[in-house]
Amino acid sequence: MSVVIIGGNERMSRQYEEICTAHGCQAKVFPKETGPIEKKIGSPDFIILFTRTVSHKMVNGALKAAKKNDIPVARVQSSSVSALRALLGTHGMKPIQKI
Repeated sequence: MSVVIIGGNERMSRQYEEICTAHGCQAKVFPKETGPIEKKIGSPDFIILFTRTVSHKMVNGALKAAKKNDIPVARVQSSSVSALRALLGTHGMKPIQKI
């Protein structure tokens, strides 16, 4: 399973990827805007938006790509590690290894 994380803390990008790997999914993390996001997303199985730390332009681009490719989107206010773990757990992705 592949996941795209948009927003969040730039310093925690590596931790987001490690948590997703521990839950059995591959992650791409885009903490800030570096061009049109809808062209970089690709076709993941799931998109996570950390809404407190993301620009409206990135949200609009992500939602446009999600609608075009029929990708589910989860919006989370907090960009913390525990919020990401809880979100992955609620979507049926149980941790494979303990972090």
